[in-house]
Amino acid sequence: MWSRRTWLATAASALAALAIAPRSARAETMSAARDALTTSDVVYLTPLKSNGEESACKAEIWFVPDGDSIYLVTAATAWRARAIGQGLTRARVWVGEFGTWTDAKDAFRAAPMLETVGNAVSDQDAQARVLDLMGEKYRASWLMWGPRFRNGLADGSRVMLQYRIKT
Repeated sequence: MWSRRTWLATAASALAALAIAPRSARAETMSAARDALTTSDVVYLTPLKSNGEESACKAEIWFVPDGDSIYLVTAATAWRARAIGQGLTRARVWVGEFGTWTDAKDAFRAAPMLETVGNAVSDQDAQARVLDLMGEKYRASWLMWGPRFRNGLADGSRVMLQYRIKT
């Protein structure tokens, strides 16, 4: 027969275990995503609407990780850039390679996912540093894309976005 004290102690232990389990699973997912950031050439990104729902617009995109952030360069007219301009700064990022998102259907959803908060990067020194990192990462394609990114940032046709990983 269980005493009240035994029952309460058992219930408290069970609740504590349940509270820790989601954090542990999230920590494992975050760790897998951070590991994948070092090997993947693209991330799949979707801005979140003000109600927390995913945007219908998704994209696979080149990126470079730096500290607790993911940086990318995109067309100034792309939804992800316009979303940040409209104050919709939250985004989901999946790390892995599954081809174009329209062909991949929802396959990218099996990849590690990160919740992020984005902002535009206008500081030219920061842009130059990130572009140098991108040049190291995408060495084979950078002769063609590096000048396009640099010139696009200079003329305003492209923007650099920083997505800070939420912990």
